Amino acid sequence: MIFDLIFGDQPVMTLIVLLLTVPTVLISLSVHECSHGYVAYKLGDPTAHSLGRLTLNPIKHLDPIGAICMLLFGFGWAKPVPVNSRYFKNPKRGMALTALAGPLSNLLLGFIGTVLHVILFRVSMSYGGNNEYAVLILEAAVLFFYYFVYLNIALAVFNLIPVPPFDGSRIFYVFMPDKWYWKVMKYEKIIMIVVLLGFVFGFFGSFVSYITNVAVNGMYKLVTLII
Repeated sequence: MIFDLIFGDQPVMTLIVLLLTVPTVLISLSVHECSHGYVAYKLGDPTAHSLGRLTLNPIKHLDPIGAICMLLFGFGWAKPVPVNSRYFKNPKRGMALTALAGPLSNLLLGFIGTVLHVILFRVSMSYGGNNEYAVLILEAAVLFFYYFVYLNIALAVFNLIPVPPFDGSRIFYVFMPDKWYWKVMKYEKIIMIVVLLGFVFGFFGSFVSYITNVAVNGMYKLVTLII
C-alpha cells in the first residue's frame, strides 16, 4: 500500500485511521440523533424541534465520551434527543418508531457507504496511472468508506440491543404486555447500569463485534450482487 511506502510507521498509520474516522463519527451520530428527533416530530412531539435538535450540526448532538468510545472501540453514543411520549397517540408505538429511526438511518448510511466503497475499490484496482497523489487519494477514500461502513453498522447493531438504554429496548417494549412493561420500566435504570458495566468489563463487546462483522459481510454481499 502507498500508505506503507510513504509513512512506513504504524503509529502514523494509526493516526491516519483516526483522522479518517472522525468525519464518520460526526456524520453517523448526528444523523442517528436527528432521525430520532425527526420521526418524533412527525408523530406529534415538538420537543426536539423546539430545542434545536432537528439538525445535522454535530455540536448539538455529540457526547464527548460516546464519540471517543466510537473512535476507539467501534461503538458509542451521542447526547440523546429528548422525546416526550405524551404527545404520541400511541405512546409505546410512537417510542418504538422513534427509536427504530436511529439504527435504520445508520444502516442506510452503511449501505450507501458500501456502494461507494465497492466502486472506489474497483476503480483503485483498475487504475493504471503512475500518479502517486491520485493513488493516495483513492486509497484514502477506500479506507475512509471502509471505516464509514463498519462504524455505521456497529452503531446500528449496538443500538438495537433490546435492553435499556439502547434503542432496541423501545422497539422490544411495543411487543411486551402492559403489566410486564411497567415492571421493566420500574427497574430500567438498574438494568441500564448493569448492561453498561457489562460493556466496561468486556462481557458484551465481543458479541457486538461478532454481530457487526456478520452484518458488514452481509451488506457487502448484498451490494456486490446489486452492482
